[in-house]
Amino acid sequence: MSRFNLQEYLPYLLNRSAVRIVDTFTDDLRAANITLPMWRALAALRHGGPMRLGELAEVTSIEMSTLSRTVAAMSRKRLLSRTRSSSDARAVHVALTHEGFALTERLIPSALRCEAAALDGFTGAEVEMLRSLLYRLYANLQADTSEAPPPERRTGS
Repeated sequence: MSRFNLQEYLPYLLNRSAVRIVDTFTDDLRAANITLPMWRALAALRHGGPMRLGELAEVTSIEMSTLSRTVAAMSRKRLLSRTRSSSDARAVHVALTHEGFALTERLIPSALRCEAAALDGFTGAEVEMLRSLLYRLYANLQADTSEAPPPERRTGS
């Protein structure tokens, strides 16, 4: 029988770390009256600009039915707009509204503080190595690793 230790199991360690980071950001999201999936959609649209709903699902790693409900709620809050494609009636394009952009800008400093707290004591090289390793880990688990390049990397910490 193999020796299994949950405390050393990589998926557990990744999830545990992610939960802790999210927990430090939750109060700010709650104060803004949005959820974590809403934040991810706002941040993705701020970075990537308007996109099809399917693209947003891929970028945010939010399942399509969950994202559809999230986008509908965000539209009601006037954080984003939804429009049907003129060339493909099945395609929905989403974009930040002025209110959505302003809220995202207000939350970014808090998101960056949470990231900085998680990376406290890491050198710049260690941060870049961690990002690189996480990109590789994600690519290893994609059905087709040639599907899309990793997200744009930020430089520095």
